[in-house]
Amino acid sequence: MRKISLVLAGAFLGVGSSLLATQTHLLSGTSAVAASAETYRQLSLFGDVFEKVRTDYVEKPDEAKLIEAAVNGMLTSLDPHSSYMDSKSFRDMQVQTKGEFGGLGIEVTMEDGLIKVVSPIDDTPASKAGILTNDIITQIDEDQVQGLTLNQAVDKMRGPVNSPVKLKISRKESKDPIDVVLNRDVIKIKPVRSRAEGGDVGYIRLTQFTEQTYDGLRNAIDKLSTEVGQDKLKGYVLDLRNNPGGLLDQAVSVSDAFLDRGEIVSTRGRNPDETQRFSAKSGDLTKGKPIVVLVNGGSASASEIVAGALQDHKRATVLGTRSFGKGSVQSIIPLGGSGALRLTTARYYTPSGRSIQAKGIEPDQEVLQEIPDELKGKDETKGEAGLKGHLKQKDVEERGGSSAYVPPDPAKDKQLIAAVDFIRGIQKGAANTPKAAVPN
Repeated sequence: MRKISLVLAGAFLGVGSSLLATQTHLLSGTSAVAASAETYRQLSLFGDVFEKVRTDYVEKPDEAKLIEAAVNGMLTSLDPHSSYMDSKSFRDMQVQTKGEFGGLGIEVTMEDGLIKVVSPIDDTPASKAGILTNDIITQIDEDQVQGLTLNQAVDKMRGPVNSPVKLKISRKESKDPIDVVLNRDVIKIKPVRSRAEGGDVGYIRLTQFTEQTYDGLRNAIDKLSTEVGQDKLKGYVLDLRNNPGGLLDQAVSVSDAFLDRGEIVSTRGRNPDETQRFSAKSGDLTKGKPIVVLVNGGSASASEIVAGALQDHKRATVLGTRSFGKGSVQSIIPLGGSGALRLTTARYYTPSGRSIQAKGIEPDQEVLQEIPDELKGKDETKGEAGLKGHLKQKDVEERGGSSAYVPPDPAKDKQLIAAVDFIRGIQKGAANTPKAAVPN
């Protein structure tokens, strides 16, 4: 059986809710565990119930859908990130990991039986239509979302490019529901955006960890180094705010871009022999320039791997608010032509051996944004600790979510301003500052 590891949080609404796979390898050395007699009795109970439903339900049921619903119910009872994907959803996931897919451009999750917007993706029909983080989608083309699974709801939002879809949205600050009509489009994810701040600091924003992220980061560093000048460039701000995660191998590569040596992350599953360790290779693309990493309550999974690795190695200063706290690894296990399982198979640990599950990454320097009056009290995420059925850890104090608000105007972005000032301060004080105080 093939297994594809992945690290993610939330779902991406394109042609479907996507899972971001990282690497493919054969399962080996896994010992089979015999089921108990009681387990077989329970399976017999399931068979009896299925047969009664199949033969006696008031209407003839779709037997394949009954089985899929039962399988998905079993998986979703484990934790918030395990689920079943039918063959179409699995194909959609494989397409989306390439960073280009058809749809609306909304990152979504399921909350209390409704679809909640994690964030609209830049320059997509969703962002252009004014859809906001924390919006609740209650209807799709006049059909109620309540009662649908996440995949079913996303399915209803799929369709040919340029075809319309009508969403009814509930927004806390609006008394009446909001109707929005969007035209589906090809969504091309640009996972990396960059610019020079004030002519001497490189700003690089990573929005997702797709197959294109590391190459985009490398190109951004080369471009900024050339445009600003290597000698004039004082450092880099790596913005991971509201980045929900993605490919594990891309998180490792992004971390490696700033490190010369040392462990980046380890993953530990149920069996000790399944532990994996990922280490940096020689070569820092920034040539040792100071780094500030921005995180907030929307920074999850792969984003937390990068922030945790650079923080533990004291290669970067982490600034902002506490991250989401998704410290688990999911694996995609194909089931022949019958779709795939998304199954939580491991926890990941930062280089110092800490798990951030339901805790998040605490910034080295907390900087709070000024929240507009209409968003006060609505800017915080629940975080992993707020998800029903999340993985628990013994003797660990869980922490809830933190603010995920980022001002649209960079001039009002206190976290970004603080990051740029921090880098300039390091440069100004470098001649009189002990080397240990400078990120390296």
